[in-house]
Amino acid sequence: MEKFTELTAIAAPMPNENIDTDQIIPARFLKTIQRTGLGKNAFAAQRYDDNGNENPDFVLNKEPYRHAEILITYDNLGCGSSREHAPWALLDLGIRCVIAPSFADIFFNNCFKNGILPIRLPREICDELMGDARQGANSRLTVDLEKQIIIRPDGNVVPFEVDPFRRHMLLEGLDDIGQTLAHDAEISSFEHQASRAWVPSISMGTAK
Repeated sequence: MEKFTELTAIAAPMPNENIDTDQIIPARFLKTIQRTGLGKNAFAAQRYDDNGNENPDFVLNKEPYRHAEILITYDNLGCGSSREHAPWALLDLGIRCVIAPSFADIFFNNCFKNGILPIRLPREICDELMGDARQGANSRLTVDLEKQIIIRPDGNVVPFEVDPFRRHMLLEGLDDIGQTLAHDAEISSFEHQASRAWVPSISMGTAK
């Protein structure tokens, strides 16, 4: 998993509540178990018309938001189905950070497991960042996970909180498997010691 330390990027404003996982990646695209290739179908219902042509009014079809790596929305992002394909699609689309007042719990957890930083901030702060994002390419946000701050285009700083363990996992680029493999030497040593300590007992009967 790619490390997340500091990100300076274009932020796309999506001022909607209750953006569910079926909007992020519609069910008809869930036939794959691959984490790549889903980005082209992210937000398909909003991005494309019935003929597969781009909807020019959708924010991610506009410049400079085609290149956005930060998404700012409103309450209850990622509600609905628990599908892990939703963060896979966002990541494949290029989104590394999502900011909202609240998230659905499973989606929130899945973001961390897939290298996306979800940040909870009060609605009024999201409104201010939304205003920054609407200024376009000259208005980039910097998300510093090490310091746990967002630096706005005018230099003002917005602090945020992240669970220390999840913060560590993102900073080091570790998913659950990577976290386990980081302790490979200790695991091997334990297994070796355990195998040496185990001596099978053999019960022998008395011959008559």
